[in-house]
Amino acid sequence: MPRPFVVRLLAVPSSALRSLRGWLRDVPIADPVDRRNAPVIQVIALLLAVLPPLMWLLRAMMPDVPWRPGEITSMLVGLSVSALAALSFGLLRRGRFMPAARLLLVGFVASTLLAHAATGFAAQRFEQPVLGVWMAIAALALGRGTLWLMYAGLLVAFGFGIAVDIGANGEMAARLTDLAVSAAIFLMLAIVLDRSSAALRDSLREATAHGRALEAANARLQAEMAERERAQAQLVQAQKTEAMGRLASGVAHDFGNLVGIIRGHAHRGRCTDDAARMQDALAGVESAASRAAVLARRLMAFSRAEEEAREWFDPAAAIAGLEPMLRQLLAPSVRIRLSLAAPLPEIHFDRTRFELMVLNIAANADHAMPGGGAFTISARQDARGSLLLAFGDDGTGMDAAVLARIFEPFFTTRPRGQGTGLGLSVVKDLVEAGGGSIHAESEPGRGSVFFLRIPGRMPAGRHVVAA
Repeated sequence: MPRPFVVRLLAVPSSALRSLRGWLRDVPIADPVDRRNAPVIQVIALLLAVLPPLMWLLRAMMPDVPWRPGEITSMLVGLSVSALAALSFGLLRRGRFMPAARLLLVGFVASTLLAHAATGFAAQRFEQPVLGVWMAIAALALGRGTLWLMYAGLLVAFGFGIAVDIGANGEMAARLTDLAVSAAIFLMLAIVLDRSSAALRDSLREATAHGRALEAANARLQAEMAERERAQAQLVQAQKTEAMGRLASGVAHDFGNLVGIIRGHAHRGRCTDDAARMQDALAGVESAASRAAVLARRLMAFSRAEEEAREWFDPAAAIAGLEPMLRQLLAPSVRIRLSLAAPLPEIHFDRTRFELMVLNIAANADHAMPGGGAFTISARQDARGSLLLAFGDDGTGMDAAVLARIFEPFFTTRPRGQGTGLGLSVVKDLVEAGGGSIHAESEPGRGSVFFLRIPGRMPAGRHVVAA
């Protein structure tokens, strides 16, 4: 026979047994001890309800065997006990454990009394081990009180049986000795069961109390965790609100820079009668306005998480094209120096973001030089074809503690309302998103220099010049 078939064949009874155990445990009993004992009591009640009627049915189907004296009485007693067991089983399935167990034990004690009264003590001697099992069931299922009531009932049954034996055979002393010995044996058994059941129930009671305490503690912990999560959610929401406020302030700062550039070009245009200069001023106004529109689109793209528009372009041309705007952005006392080594590699970047990045660094340099100075932009290429940019100023500089935090979002050393701490953080994010890197060097009183490396490529026909 193939092994898989044997395995499946053996699995059928195992599965049925598991289903039966689950069905026996599925009773609506609240007490944990009673619920644990319910399956065993159900099995006993079911066996007592089914097996005796089947046995007497088989006996009745043997017409050639005559009925012995007292056999009819035994059959009636047995069927009565089976009826009580069936009723007990029905009560157990409805969750009424105590009435069912008591009914089962009452039926057993009654049948024991009748059996001893009918046949005597000696005839029931071989049934005494079974009596011990029933005492154990009484102790574990119903407790100490029921155990001692059952012990008393057994003594009464033994007394009836001894009386029958004495009436039939005499020998009173020997019969009373048998009664004393059996009474003493069942007394010791009752004492052991009494102590064991009491200890078991106390242990289960303590375990139940401990379990309830753990459940209460767990409920409190869950409530505290929920409260902590709610407080954390409120904190995160507050931080988001604060961040949005700072972001709005940063946007206003960028627009302020562009508006300053527009005003500078407009002032220059008003102060000249030369048509060419007027055209240059208007072109500067238009360029700054275009960059303001780009900034607005950038904010909208941020809210919609749109991708940036990258392209290959010449950074030297982009920086040179920003010079008029830089002159309007920086204070008149700040000089601009450009040092753009040729040839420079092209970079794959969002041009508008590149220009705003340069303007952000320039705006920070302007604030660092309230008394004037020089803002320097230098660019060269390295041996790998990357673009190396350096933005320097002659400002107040930074100490090591400030230098370590300049790229943190919302970190600023300016007075409240004059800075958001977003500019350099955005620059860092843009450079790193383009595959580059940025770092700064600074000392108090000696200015600052920001170094950027952005991957690039040399246009066709050019060769990389080692730095």
